[in-house]
Amino acid sequence: MKNSDIKILLVDDEPDILEIVGYNLKNEGYKIFTAKNGVEALKIAEDEIPHLIILDIMMPEMDGIEACEKIRATDSLKNTLITFFTARGEDYSQVAGFNVGADDYITKPIKPKVLISKIKGLLRRVNKVESVSKNTDQINVGGIVIDREEYVIIKDGEKLSLPRKEFELFSLLASKPDKVFKRDDILNLVWGNEVVVGGRTIDVHIRKLREKIGDNYFKTVKGVGYKFVINED
Repeated sequence: MKNSDIKILLVDDEPDILEIVGYNLKNEGYKIFTAKNGVEALKIAEDEIPHLIILDIMMPEMDGIEACEKIRATDSLKNTLITFFTARGEDYSQVAGFNVGADDYITKPIKPKVLISKIKGLLRRVNKVESVSKNTDQINVGGIVIDREEYVIIKDGEKLSLPRKEFELFSLLASKPDKVFKRDDILNLVWGNEVVVGGRTIDVHIRKLREKIGDNYFKTVKGVGYKFVINED
């Protein structure tokens, strides 16, 4: 996808941030939209369906946390990436952001070149998951083929049969590389109401997946949950 095809919504109540960050992103060829608060951001997001939203947290009318929660509840925006733009020392805000569905966070102040590099890294996620056929039962993510029909994965040409819950957990995490899945969401989406399980159940299944697929593919986000990471080395 060309940069000129990518839409980015920048949301911040500081005019200088909108001007400077917007200028640097426009110079990279991206289509930039701006909003001064969460209310404006929601309206623009619903109209434009951006690929990425860069969202400040402390804003008037509607803050970034509430805006993110509303965006994630909008069907047409479920595939939009959201990164928070946070000030140093706001660790509590970072955890709160992940809890409402943010994909990542960027700490400000930040040098323009570093910001652009971070944005490019985020946007690479858009193309990380690609179909290997018209059959949606099979996808390729980071060179690992997930066959939902046969309940197997293929890594380095080798077929690996996984127990049902391990397979479902892996499929969930790999469906959105680098997205942090909260522990409660994992329990609901993988185990549902089948049986009462605790958080340690997830940890045990992650440990088994690390042993079978590779430790470097799974990252723990302390206090939040887990994410699947594609090794690009």
